[in-house]
Amino acid sequence: MQIETISIHGGFVCDPTTKAVAPPVYQNVAYEFDSADHAAALFNLELPGFRYSRIASPTTDILEKRIAQLEGGHAALAVASGQAALAYAFMTIADRGGSIVAPPQLYGTTHTLLAHTLRRTGIEGRFAASERAEDIAQMIDDTTRAIFCESVGNPAGNVCDIDALAELAHSHGVPLLVDNTVATPILLRPIEHGADIVIHSLTKFMGGHGAVMGGAIVDSGRFDWAEKRSRFPMFCEPDESYHGLVYLDHFGREAFLARARAVYQRTTGAVLSPMSAFLILQGIETLPLRMERHSENARKVAQFLRSDRRVGSVEHCSLDDSPYRGLAQKYFKNKLTPSLLTFGVKSGFDAAKIFYDSLKLVKRVVNIGDVRTLCCHPASTTHRQMTPDEQRRAGISPETIRLSVGLEHIQDIVDDLGQALDSIGPFDASQAR
Repeated sequence: MQIETISIHGGFVCDPTTKAVAPPVYQNVAYEFDSADHAAALFNLELPGFRYSRIASPTTDILEKRIAQLEGGHAALAVASGQAALAYAFMTIADRGGSIVAPPQLYGTTHTLLAHTLRRTGIEGRFAASERAEDIAQMIDDTTRAIFCESVGNPAGNVCDIDALAELAHSHGVPLLVDNTVATPILLRPIEHGADIVIHSLTKFMGGHGAVMGGAIVDSGRFDWAEKRSRFPMFCEPDESYHGLVYLDHFGREAFLARARAVYQRTTGAVLSPMSAFLILQGIETLPLRMERHSENARKVAQFLRSDRRVGSVEHCSLDDSPYRGLAQKYFKNKLTPSLLTFGVKSGFDAAKIFYDSLKLVKRVVNIGDVRTLCCHPASTTHRQMTPDEQRRAGISPETIRLSVGLEHIQDIVDDLGQALDSIGPFDASQAR
C-alpha cells in the first residue's frame, strides 16, 4: 500500500466481532486467562496475546502496527509521550557506562534528558560541535552505544544527513536512532536511509489536533545485535529480571522492542491509554493531507518574513540561501518541507517579546504540529534550562521566535504576523528586501 492508504488502513481491516471499520476503543485493564498454564505462557512471553494494559492493549496494538508500516519498520512500541519513547529507547540500548552521541540541535527537554537525567543512571549524553558526520565522529569511543539525531532539529530547523550518519554509526558497530517527529514519514522515512530505530512524539503532527499525548519507537529490525554482542550483551544474555529470557533468541528481529516493553514499559508504566491510541489513529488518517498544507503555508510564511526588514534572520530549508536546502531536496518527498521555522526580530530580545505578546490569531504555546499556527519564544520556555552557550549551539538566540505553521488560510496567518511586527515599529516598504 502507498503511504496515504497505510495512514487509513494500516494495522486494521475490521473488527472481527462487529465488522466495524473504525478501530474500536478497547477501554480495558485486564484480559482473562483460559487457565493457569495459559497465564504462565503469556507471562513467559511464549504466546502472543494480551494480559494487562500496562504492557499492551488491542487498540494500541493497531496503532503500533500502523506506525511501523508508515515508517517502513518491522514493529513499533507506543507509549504515553514522546519523552517516554526517547527515555525507553536510550535506556534499552545503553546500560550504565554507555554513551549516546548527538548533535547540539535538540529539543530542550531531550537535551536535558541526555545531559542530566540519564547521566544520573550512568548513561552519558555527548554533544558534538554540529550535526555533521565528521563532528559526530570525534565523540565516538568504545563506550558509545548509539548515535542519535532529530531528522529536523526542533527548533533550529537543521536537516541531518541521515545517510552519512547511518554510515558512520554502522562503521563503529552502533545503531542510528532518529527522532522523526517534525518530518513525519510523509516527508522522510529514515529507515530507508539506514536508520535503525525511529522515534516519534505522536503528540505533534501524527495526532495533529493538540488533543492527545503519545510517543512511539519503531524498530527497523535490521541491526545485528548478535554480531555486536560485546557492546549489547543485554540482548544476547539471560535477563535475570525475566526468568532468564534471552531476547535475541526468543524475539529475533524484535529483540530491541521486546526489551523496551518488558524491562521499561512494564516496570515504569508510561502507558498509552486505549482512548489516546484511538485519537492518534484518527489523526493519522489525515496526516498526508495535513502535511501538504503545513508545508505550503510554511514556505509562504518564510517568504513573507524574509521580505520584512524588521526581521533579522529566517531559518527554513525552503529558502534559497538555507544551508540545509540541498539536504531538504535530497530527503524530503514530493518537494514538501517542514512546517517548523525560526526567525529573529532585528531589534533584539525586547522586540521579540513585544512581537510575541502582540499575536492574536497565532497561539502562544510550547507545542508544535497542531492544526493551529503556534508560536514559542524558546529562550523563555523550551530551552530556558540550557546555558546561553548551549542555547547558541542549539540554534537559539535571545530574539529567536519559533513558528509551527498551521492549516489556517495563509492570508490570515500572514496578517497576524504582520500586525504583531507592526507593534515593534512601522513597516517601511522602501526598505523591503
